[in-house]
Amino acid sequence: MFAKISFPLFVVSALAGSSFAAPFNTQTQTRRYISFNDWHGLSSLSGFDNFYGSENFSGEISTQVVEQEQEVVCHSLSVEIIQQKLLVLQEMAKQIITEQICDVETQTIVFQQYISASSHFMSDIMHTSGISAGYDSSIVSHHSDLYSSDGSLSTSDLGFSGSDVGKSVIVPTGTNWNDSTSPSSVQVAYAAAQSAIGSN
Repeated sequence: MFAKISFPLFVVSALAGSSFAAPFNTQTQTRRYISFNDWHGLSSLSGFDNFYGSENFSGEISTQVVEQEQEVVCHSLSVEIIQQKLLVLQEMAKQIITEQICDVETQTIVFQQYISASSHFMSDIMHTSGISAGYDSSIVSHHSDLYSSDGSLSTSDLGFSGSDVGKSVIVPTGTNWNDSTSPSSVQVAYAAAQSAIGSN
């Protein structure tokens, strides 16, 4: 069951592209907190800070609760199939933003939050965040609630907030991670991807 519902989580990374920042230690960064509730008088931003909190714009989490009783093993598919799925999710994200936000300023802020939140997953994959690379099964289970029966986007409140992420995490096993060699090999892979982004 989990193999069928896991891929919608990656909608947050499908659009990131060149906006991914290099993994860094957030503890060393000086932060400035900005409230976006009704920012510049935009009613479409009412309650914005309630989702992650005014001091956590990008939805960063420092702890997670792993569902030990749920074991999921990753199974490699053709990379083109993975790219197809992520492209579907990418276009879904565009649909949500363009059909359900009419203020372009709010589109901008929400999209930047989306990109920023997705960038944290890169550090999880590279084992530099202290958080395991996995997905919140409770959040992912809402993928079927995104559309109404007539195929249009749902307008329903899905009943969770950003602070709920990380409370029901499944960490698939079976990757080729090696504590001795993988820290350097993923850095090489990351650098190659960033070089490809920069050449576009």
